[in-house]
Amino acid sequence: MKRLIKWAAAAVTVAVLAGCGSMAGGKTGMSFFVTSAGPGKGADLGGLTGADKQCQALATASGAGNRTWHAYLSQQPTANVPGINARDRIGKGPWINAKGVVVATDVDQLHGANNLSKATALTETGAVVNGRGDTPNTHDLLTGSQPDGRFIAGNVNTTCGNWTQSGEGSAMLGHSDKTGLDESVPAKSWNSSHMSRGCSPDGLKATGGAGLFYCFAAD
Repeated sequence: MKRLIKWAAAAVTVAVLAGCGSMAGGKTGMSFFVTSAGPGKGADLGGLTGADKQCQALATASGAGNRTWHAYLSQQPTANVPGINARDRIGKGPWINAKGVVVATDVDQLHGANNLSKATALTETGAVVNGRGDTPNTHDLLTGSQPDGRFIAGNVNTTCGNWTQSGEGSAMLGHSDKTGLDESVPAKSWNSSHMSRGCSPDGLKATGGAGLFYCFAAD
């Protein structure tokens, strides 16, 4: 009996210490969301800096402004800027949505067998993003990325001029609900499904988008 009491007391102590450690040593709560709105200029987000500011502003408005938020967007290399991979901007994970559901534990799982779906790829307010079959469909999310989360090399504009164009141009999109016109791999891709028809609000809307993108807590 004495041994049992000692074991129980030790277990309680360990549990308390573990709880204190999680409160003091790490941040909890939402660490992933889909933007409920873009800046309003199509794919012109003000570059990566402007996109990050949008993530931070929306997170702050929802009570998660104590985290450092980055947009899941890649940047293509030019004569003036280096190439940047979306996967390298978002920290190490795990990432949790507004409802407390883990969508991915780390970068590798995020780009593999993640838990993203229409039910889990929620906005910062916990709202479901309209998908295929809804009116309007807004599941086309800006990423500018390959399936592995890296920028797309070559002369094709896949980032709407590194997120500065709101007229002609194009950007790689992902489907937040992992649903498309068919059962192909691209149709089910959350981050690299197809190109947009332009960079303007109307151009993005034409294929099922609204200038939305993913935000991740990088810390």
